[in-house]
Amino acid sequence: MAKASVETAKPVYALVGDEPLLQVETLLRIGRMLPHDTQRFDLEGETAQLADVLDELRSFAMFGGGKMVVVRNADDFVSRYRTQMEDYVASPVDNAVLVLRFASLPGTQRIAKAIAKVGQIIECKSPKDRELAGWIMERARTVHKITVANDAAATLADLVGADLSRLDNELAKLALMSSTGQVAQADIQKSVSFQREQEIWNMTDALAAGDTAEAIRRWRHLVQTDRSAEFRAVTWLCIWLENVSRALAMLARGDNAFTIGNALRIWPRERQPVFVETAKAMGSAGVARAVDLLAQIDYQTKTGVGDAADNIERFILSLARVELARM
Repeated sequence: MAKASVETAKPVYALVGDEPLLQVETLLRIGRMLPHDTQRFDLEGETAQLADVLDELRSFAMFGGGKMVVVRNADDFVSRYRTQMEDYVASPVDNAVLVLRFASLPGTQRIAKAIAKVGQIIECKSPKDRELAGWIMERARTVHKITVANDAAATLADLVGADLSRLDNELAKLALMSSTGQVAQADIQKSVSFQREQEIWNMTDALAAGDTAEAIRRWRHLVQTDRSAEFRAVTWLCIWLENVSRALAMLARGDNAFTIGNALRIWPRERQPVFVETAKAMGSAGVARAVDLLAQIDYQTKTGVGDAADNIERFILSLARVELARM
């Protein structure tokens, strides 16, 4: 029987893309190719000096073994020291591995060609929309040992979007919940985490649209079905207000609802134009007032003034009064 080949580490790697899950998993895979006593050093490309990186690569590991030197935000670092890094990649040391983490790296650049010659360039980008359901099914099969139906994968992709870390987390939960190893669309739709997130978005949409009664109704229903909601509400509302603020900035740049929704990961897609209209209705001044009100409510809750759920309800009513006074 032929022995399985053991993959050996290359002296230089370029990890290209901003998808955290793929970046981290690739770093772990590279680390498994190295001796167990290999020392890892992480440097920030935006602040690291050339000597910091080269000294780590060329010096011997303190406790034996080799070294793995990882440069985050390597785009900035390489732009400052392009010639020197091209020279290093052309003749890398043999007792250390250099990993450069890029947001992007055009294949036409000299350093890209040099890395491809002696090392490896690995794409760490999120799948495109049309590829996402396929990624989910493959990930479910190979990592979580479950089978996700086509329509279930499409639903999961639409609800979460191209956030691979969260998709992987949801697949892990589905694997634990499944007694058969099969995941159908109904299993996705019954997921508690999606129901709660949908409810909080419905509440904030009603609030921003000026429908205070509907916002209150939805908040009370949420608290009745999930008592932990009252303790997570401030975080939820902060994220919502931050997204509204970012949407306004993108609107000022001329971005459309689709671009804004994808950038802010507003899912499902039909919620994107509604969210953008919400942002327009609130405006920067409305967001600022909401942030001030929420800070007051959060302080009251943390100092024992009032019940947490009641405080959030007061926030909803107070925000409505402020908006009415502005009209």
